[in-house]
Amino acid sequence: MILAYAQLAASMMLVGANVAVAKLLSEALPIALIAHLRCVIAFLVLLPLAAALEGLRLPPPRLLANLFWQAVFGTALYNAGLLAGLRFTSALEGGLVLASLPAVVALGSFLWLRERLMPRQWLAAGLAGLAMAALTLARLRGEEAGAGSAIGNLLVFAGVIGEAVYVLLAKRMAGRVGIFTASLWMQGFSALVLFPFALPGFGAAAALAEPRLAALLLFHALTASVLCLLLWYHGLARVPAGTAGVFTAFLPATAALVAVAFLGEAFGALHGLGLAVMLASVLLASWPRRATQPRSG
Repeated sequence: MILAYAQLAASMMLVGANVAVAKLLSEALPIALIAHLRCVIAFLVLLPLAAALEGLRLPPPRLLANLFWQAVFGTALYNAGLLAGLRFTSALEGGLVLASLPAVVALGSFLWLRERLMPRQWLAAGLAGLAMAALTLARLRGEEAGAGSAIGNLLVFAGVIGEAVYVLLAKRMAGRVGIFTASLWMQGFSALVLFPFALPGFGAAAALAEPRLAALLLFHALTASVLCLLLWYHGLARVPAGTAGVFTAFLPATAALVAVAFLGEAFGALHGLGLAVMLASVLLASWPRRATQPRSG
């Protein structure tokens, strides 16, 4: 179980680091183009891996449909909300808004997957959601200085809804199709869904002649669309969706650290409080249960 926790945490930390990368990319390229190219790169990387390790095969129709909807919600909607929101708000606040994801996933796993959640899991998800609510309320009232935006934060929250649906869909099919095969089909579907939206902005791809921008896109694609997916699928196969959802608190924590360290964004007292609450929610959800003592005799 410890390995599964580590895989989930590492996946979300990489996604969190990509919030700052996505902000830099969104300032230079059209949103749909970024998401489409990211999926194309990921598909080309996953194709030989899936062929070598699992063999290229068509999943059953029901699972194929599940992968399609994962692409629609987890790639198209998530990226549209995140990248559009980051044009208005800071990477720091955008990352913190994503702290609402555990609460949304926990509620979805209870209502949709019928998973029985422990009281501490509800409390952990509630703490993460409370941190996001406090941040948004302070922004709406103008109480926190910085480069954030209430509109941008709400757009990022729309991406949260898409990502939560993706998490629940992934849990529903975990272990029923190979990890590389699932990732391959999902990225392929994502590229197809995003293509008509990306087409008008293809001329802007000339900006990728700049090595720094091209390197950012490559890093974004290989980590957010390949490595993160593989780590998440491995961990999710052994952890209930409600518990796995709380590990997404690593996402805003990492996003905040990267935004401050590399983008030079201001870190206020409210941001610090939000991070503390989110880390507490992760510890609360993942702290191991007391081991049962073996009976003597």
